[in-house]
Amino acid sequence: MIFLRKDVIIEVAVIIIKTKEKFIMKQDMIVILDLGSTENTVIARDIRSLGVYSEIHPHDITPDELKALDNVKGIILNGGENRIVDGKPVVIRPELYDLGYPMISVDYPESQCDVKFDKLPDQDTLKKFVFETCKAEPNWNMKNFIEDQVELIRRQVGDKKVLLALSGGVDSSVVAALLIKAIGQQLVCVHVNHGLMRKNESESVVQVFRDQLHANLVYVDASERFLGKLENVADPEEKRKIIGGEFIRVFEEEARKLEGIEFLGQGTIYPDIIESGTKTAKCVKSHHNVGGLPEDLQFELVEPLAQLFKDEVRACGLELGLPAEMVYRQPFPGPGLGVRCLGAITRDRLEALRESDAILREEFAKTGLDKKVWQYFTVVPDFKAVGVRDNARSMGYMVVIRAVNTIDAMTASIERIDYDILERICARITAEVPSVSRVCYEITPKPVATIEFE
Repeated sequence: MIFLRKDVIIEVAVIIIKTKEKFIMKQDMIVILDLGSTENTVIARDIRSLGVYSEIHPHDITPDELKALDNVKGIILNGGENRIVDGKPVVIRPELYDLGYPMISVDYPESQCDVKFDKLPDQDTLKKFVFETCKAEPNWNMKNFIEDQVELIRRQVGDKKVLLALSGGVDSSVVAALLIKAIGQQLVCVHVNHGLMRKNESESVVQVFRDQLHANLVYVDASERFLGKLENVADPEEKRKIIGGEFIRVFEEEARKLEGIEFLGQGTIYPDIIESGTKTAKCVKSHHNVGGLPEDLQFELVEPLAQLFKDEVRACGLELGLPAEMVYRQPFPGPGLGVRCLGAITRDRLEALRESDAILREEFAKTGLDKKVWQYFTVVPDFKAVGVRDNARSMGYMVVIRAVNTIDAMTASIERIDYDILERICARITAEVPSVSRVCYEITPKPVATIEFE
């Protein structure tokens, strides 16, 4: 089970208790408790590389919440530079020491563990803890993960319906496939066109999911609604929150038109959670699918990918039988072009962004860069620069190109693109998008930048 939020953990625990028969996951698990480390994801992936499933949970998890997790074989108390919050040290509940789980600590001065480390243990030491001390089995694989999630989804949902936000990106597409496998026609997919999609994006989603995959799909054109809400809004965080809130309202309205909708499915993955901020880490940027639902909504969340990284999500999609072109589809943020149209969104800049992005994607496909580069897109800042058009001074927008490579979306490097290709892209954009006067290539890795440019 991969639920991170405490309310969901409790709900799942109740469901399991009510079923009387104990569901045993196919995968053993090592739990990592976040006590202020910036390297939780490092140790989680190190454990998974050993073939053992791992999950990251908040430091204040309760004994009941911990015991509700199946097949926990051991616990790592992972401290670090963020272990002091509001002037007080972050500590676990003392009762956790009495549960009998093998336990070690890393950079956690308050630890009561017998085995303590000042820094992350090396791979051999970690391997001994996982296999010799915890007696975990190397049974972490996508086949077992999917089988576990299917059972957990069925137990959580029962005979009710799930409303899924289907953007058409890899995360929501994999969730859709997983939910179809688990509950079939109890799933209702909703694709919302918020007016911030890439060129022909919504048309493609409808064509693939409704016409090819025969999904139970509802299409909602809410372009004017979203653009109206975003008028004169320049701050990217505020944009994200407005878009996220409006998404929820649209889903609520669609749910009222249907019967038996009690659950909201989301393609939340672990990098979304990290970047949105945790109890020991500040927010980098808000994700519309992180942070829970408004109090007046009665939906319960279904988020089966919330502990996976992007590369693991893709592997899950392939195991589920999704076509490779869908699994490796270009990533696209939930707020869409709204966070790439910098400053307050205007329709002319939004159009310049949409058209320049389409040109970039076409040229990358021609040169094979679409198969080499993990994510690539254009950005349009909210200012104009002097240019020359038709032998006269003109003012035009700047288009910024960004192309990055990554494995897990936690770090990213810049793709070194051949100058001739960049020159051709520049020529096309400035010729085919008259409102643009300049094209630039952005070269900052993550960190210090984020993958997106906003």
